[in-house]
Amino acid sequence: MVAGGLSLCGLIRLLCSLLIPALFLSGVLCVCLVVLLWGVRLWIQQRKKQLTSAGKDGKRPLLVAFFHPYCNAGGGGERVLWCAIRTLQKKYRNVTCVVYTGDRGATGEEIVEGAFRRFNIKLTHPVKFVFLEKRYLVEASLYPHFTLLGQSLGSVFLGWEALLKCVPDIYIDSMGYAFTLPLFKYLGGCRVGCYVHYPTISTDMLSVVRNQDTRFNNAAFITNSPLFSKFKLAYYYFFAFMYGLVGSCSDVIMVNSSWTLNHILSLWRAGACTSIVYPPCDVQTFLDIPLEEEKSTREYSIVSVGQFRPEKDHPLQIRAFAKLLKEKRLGQQPPLKLILIGGCRNQQDEERVNNLKRLCEELGVSNDVTFRINIPFEELKRHLAEATIGLHTMWNEHFGIGVVECMAAGTVILAHSSGGPKLDIVVPYEGHTTGFLAENEDNYAEMMAYILSLSPEKRLEIRENARRSVHRFSDQHFEETFLLSVEPLFK
Repeated sequence: MVAGGLSLCGLIRLLCSLLIPALFLSGVLCVCLVVLLWGVRLWIQQRKKQLTSAGKDGKRPLLVAFFHPYCNAGGGGERVLWCAIRTLQKKYRNVTCVVYTGDRGATGEEIVEGAFRRFNIKLTHPVKFVFLEKRYLVEASLYPHFTLLGQSLGSVFLGWEALLKCVPDIYIDSMGYAFTLPLFKYLGGCRVGCYVHYPTISTDMLSVVRNQDTRFNNAAFITNSPLFSKFKLAYYYFFAFMYGLVGSCSDVIMVNSSWTLNHILSLWRAGACTSIVYPPCDVQTFLDIPLEEEKSTREYSIVSVGQFRPEKDHPLQIRAFAKLLKEKRLGQQPPLKLILIGGCRNQQDEERVNNLKRLCEELGVSNDVTFRINIPFEELKRHLAEATIGLHTMWNEHFGIGVVECMAAGTVILAHSSGGPKLDIVVPYEGHTTGFLAENEDNYAEMMAYILSLSPEKRLEIRENARRSVHRFSDQHFEETFLLSVEPLFK
């Protein structure tokens, strides 16, 4: 008994002799890390003074930097970027806008010219471009596994390169690289903000893995294995925790829709500084299309607009269309055509189009489905002007610029009952219907049949309501809400 007591005391003394030095060493390492980070911050601030020169009036301009490694692309995210820069230039005189970009294949002048050509956005003052060499670190192709984590860590290294080349006063992540926010805030000493188009991870993604659903971002071999599913779920929970941690560093958070807002509030828990700023859509261009009464003898066309990417779910459109024709729900109505309009970015997209064409052959609708790839803008406007139905099938589309454009052009929209279209766009306007929603193949076929069964007068009424509703997504409305949101960064 005594021996047992002595051995227990000896064990406790041994643990104490190991624990105390370990705690002391941990404390020393923590202090060293804090001192190192503080030293780096001071060095960066000194570097900022050396790199920044005074303006013509002797005052140093306020540097507002946008982190947008793919600023020369032509998507909705780039339209947000250039509209935001134009808005700040009009509002603040002593502001110099900086864009961190990896588009080294173009000059600054060519990038600005491209923005004007694609979006009709003309900047009032020059923009400073900081060209980054390590953009490959955020390419998804570099990380075939653990893509979310790989790209996020890669963005930290890319952000460090950006910070060393230019230290701004205000930093805005406009492309969704949240892991750069603490870097610029705590080491760069910047006021930081972000515009979130789509959360890097969402509670819906966690649900898909938890329920073992097969989707484009959750392969079948994972859903078929309980072990792999649990491992992926643990990985997603860890990443979601880290994503919430870095996102909460932001002083101002702007999101593009109610759907994105709900997910960001759930993950980042920073409601006091979070607001919805709808992206600027070029609605006026489509509103200029005359809204004419339908001719009873014409061919009906259903038009889908969107890049040929897996998440757009074009197969659902083709299957629903085939079901509509097969069940002969149209009676003696004029012929019906499905027109799929979209862009192909690479060979993978082209192969995806070929697979869609094979699906049309299998379903026997090849003669009724037309593919229009990378078409000019004027041809797009013509197809939308002639269309009866605008079709959208992406599950949990974060916003849906294509949906807005279809409504502005005068089509009767049929969108997926989820995400931005359900919560923000295809909603009643002043108590009147603006469009329709569906979820699966049967729903889509039924809703298309219903829309085509309406009288031309009723469809015209819905089209007019939709057109009136899209003014909420204009450039002017974006400018007003954007300035209100970023105002705390300029105080």
